[in-house]
Amino acid sequence: MHLRRFALALAVPVVLAACGGGNDSPGTTAVAESSGPCRSVEAPEPKPDGGRQPPAGALDPAKTYRLVFDTSCGSFTVELDQKQAPKTAASLVALAESGFFGGTTFHRVVPGFVIQGGDPTGTGAGGPGYSTVDVPPQAAAYTEGVVAMAKAGTEPPGTSGSQFFVVTGADAGLPPEYAVVGKVTDGMETVLAIDALGVGDGPPSQPVVIDNVTVQTS
Repeated sequence: MHLRRFALALAVPVVLAACGGGNDSPGTTAVAESSGPCRSVEAPEPKPDGGRQPPAGALDPAKTYRLVFDTSCGSFTVELDQKQAPKTAASLVALAESGFFGGTTFHRVVPGFVIQGGDPTGTGAGGPGYSTVDVPPQAAAYTEGVVAMAKAGTEPPGTSGSQFFVVTGADAGLPPEYAVVGKVTDGMETVLAIDALGVGDGPPSQPVVIDNVTVQTS
C-alpha cells in the first residue's frame, strides 16, 4: 500500500498516511544516546507487510476498550471510541491481541504536531493488508491527545489500516478526513517524550520501539 504525504498549514509536511521510498526508513541497527525517559534501543528488523484479515465481528458495545502501549519511552493508554469508529476500534483490538504492533516503531515524529506508528515495515508504507472505513464527523477535532488513523490522500475519508497518529500539538488543524479512534487517557507524558525526539518530518533522533500493546476492558 503506497501512501502519500499530506501538506499541512505553515508548510509543515507530514505523512499522515505513509509514503514509499527509502527516506522514510528509520533503519534497523542504529542506536542513539538515550534521551530523557527513553531507553536507548536498537530499531527492530522490519516485520512482514500485510497478511492479516479484518476481524470477523464487532466489539461488545457495552464494554469500554483501552489499548496500553508499552514503549521504549514508557507507556500510554488509549481509550477507544466505538461510537465514532466502531470498525477501526475492532480492527485495532484484533491487531493488538495478535501481537501485530509488538516490535514496531514510531517511524515518524513531527514535534509539536504528531507522532505516528503502526507500520510493521517501519518504512511508512506498510499496513495489515486490509482497510476499514469509519467516516469522521465534519466537526472532528484533532487536538492534543486525540488518536486518529493515517490514510492515503487518494483514499476516502475515514479509511484506516494499522498506521495511527497521536496529536501532540494543541490543535493539528487537520480536515475531517482521518478516522478518530480514541484519545490518550493516561501517559501523555510518554507521548510528549516521544514528541521531544522529533527532528523535523521523519524518524525521531533515536529509535522508539513499541514493545507490546495490550487490551484492557471494563
